[in-house]
Amino acid sequence: MNIAKFLTPKANSIYLLESQTVRQGLEKFKYHGYTAIPVLTESGEFYGCVSEGDFLRHLLQTGTVDLKVHERYKIREIMRQDFCPPLTIVASLEDVLEQIQKQNFVPIVDDRNCFCGIVTRRDVIKYLSELAFQKETTEV
Repeated sequence: MNIAKFLTPKANSIYLLESQTVRQGLEKFKYHGYTAIPVLTESGEFYGCVSEGDFLRHLLQTGTVDLKVHERYKIREIMRQDFCPPLTIVASLEDVLEQIQKQNFVPIVDDRNCFCGIVTRRDVIKYLSELAFQKETTEV
């Protein structure tokens, strides 16, 4: 399977930089309404993913929703490192299916760990349903 077939490229993906502030992250989450967003380094390497839960835990730890306060914290300080691991651009369909069951999207990186984009659960389901439909029409 060629992941590039249904990859949402980096240019069309939403992401944060690990050096951005928690306030910037909160604003991006609010605007786009996602539950998790990839996080990159300044050089474009995949750093991890940050989730709504990471922000919630941070808000509870700081005890305030004052956005000015959250300008002092960086995204890299609040995220879990083991959340939403990436796959390489040459990953198998089995690898994608295994990961996509656990999360809404799978980050895709190249062999240098540079972020290429994401594969969404919606795109995988669409691909599989098209395969099933093709098989069904050839059997009739």
